[in-house]
Amino acid sequence: MSAGRTARERVRAELIAEITEIARKQLATDGAAGLSLRAIAREMGMVSSAIYRYFPSRDDLLTALIIDGYNAIGAAVERADDAVRDDRPDAFGERWLAVCRAVRAWALAHPHEFALLYGSPVPGYTAPGDTVQAAVRDAVVYARIVTEAHAAGVLDPVGPCPPAPSAIAADMARIREGVGMAVPDDIAARAVTAWSALFGTLSFELFGTFNNTIEDRDDYFDHSMALLARLIGLEMPQT
Repeated sequence: MSAGRTARERVRAELIAEITEIARKQLATDGAAGLSLRAIAREMGMVSSAIYRYFPSRDDLLTALIIDGYNAIGAAVERADDAVRDDRPDAFGERWLAVCRAVRAWALAHPHEFALLYGSPVPGYTAPGDTVQAAVRDAVVYARIVTEAHAAGVLDPVGPCPPAPSAIAADMARIREGVGMAVPDDIAARAVTAWSALFGTLSFELFGTFNNTIEDRDDYFDHSMALLARLIGLEMPQT
């Protein structure tokens, strides 16, 4: 590779990073629907046609932001799980709590990006298939925790749980294949319920539903995640 090409690629990467950083600021002020390549070009002192060399359309920029966001959450979850993994029976519950806390920490630090990923759909935008791999990166870690707990024979949900209806068997199979979760339908259904409840809890917190209702958000969150862990059958460490 020539030195000239290396320099051009470095400049291109730097410009893309600057564009996406300005776009994140636009998310905070104008929301995803207000994202404007022309406004970004003006802020960078570029002619509007120049920015289209890097992102041909607003949708391409949105897709880049979405993939970056999913990958950031995935990386945070991977680090959190790696930090607490061991062979204790209650370590699976500790790992679950650690990854939930990691998602929450990222969401609180990046509320507008969280809203882009998990809030209202952006009018006129449909996420392409190349967002899927990044989107399930965090769920793969979660599925690994549940799968390993099941393989270890330590899943013990609190109280009787209704069996998963046969009508969702195909859905559970598709989910298991997508994230590598080797568990029966009943466990998969409980796991999906818990994972979706995590993001519902965070949406309530970030989008104001808990305002004037839940004051101690940290303790409430941990308690809610412990309840969800027990739904799955994960034993929580004693505190």
